[in-house]
Amino acid sequence: MGIFVITGIGTEIGKTIASAVFVKYLNAYYWKPIQTGQDSDSETIASLVSNPKIIPERYKLKLPASPHQAAEEENITILENNLQLPNFENNLIIEGVGGVMVPLNNDGLLFIDLIKMWKAKVILVSKNYLGSINHTLLTYEALKNRNIDICGIVFNGESNFHTENTIQKYTKLPVILKIYPEKIINKQVIQNYANQIKWKI
Repeated sequence: MGIFVITGIGTEIGKTIASAVFVKYLNAYYWKPIQTGQDSDSETIASLVSNPKIIPERYKLKLPASPHQAAEEENITILENNLQLPNFENNLIIEGVGGVMVPLNNDGLLFIDLIKMWKAKVILVSKNYLGSINHTLLTYEALKNRNIDICGIVFNGESNFHTENTIQKYTKLPVILKIYPEKIINKQVIQNYANQIKWKI
C-alpha cells in the first residue's frame, strides 16, 4: 500500500488538481482530512474522477483561514488522535491544507506532524511565481529535516525554466509532472495528465 500526501508550497498552488491526477493515475482513495472554507475539495475530486473512492473529511470548517483559526471560530480543537489514517485499499492520496507548516491547533500541532505520523511519502506541488524558489526550498528543507520521503515535484502554472532548473539543482527532486494553465478542467484533462506520468511507486 502507498500513502502519498499532496502538499504545496503555500495556498492556491494547485494541490486539488494534482490530487485528482494522482487519484486517477494510482486508482487511489482520496482523503482531505481537514477542509476549510465553503468550497469542497472532495466534491471537486468527485467531479473530475470517474467513480472516485472518497473518504469523508474529519473536520469541515466554515472559515477560509488557517485550520487552527477556522476551528477556533467554531469552538473546535483539531486533535491528532482524530486524524489517524482511515481504512483504504492499495493506495491513498491525502490532500494537505495550506503548506506543511500550517498550524492545526494552538498546542503546537502542525500539518507536517501528521505527515510524519502517517509515515507518508510526499508529492510536492510548486507553482511558478516570484518567491516560489524560496518557498519551495524552505518546504523541501522542512520535510528533509524530519526525514520525510519526498517522491518528487509537480510544477504547476506557466513554465519558468530558470525557476524550475534552480529548484531541481538544489533539491535533486525528480519532476513527476508539469501541469499547465487550462481554460477548463474536466475529466478528460485529468486523464490526459495522468497519461503523462512516467513515475512508478
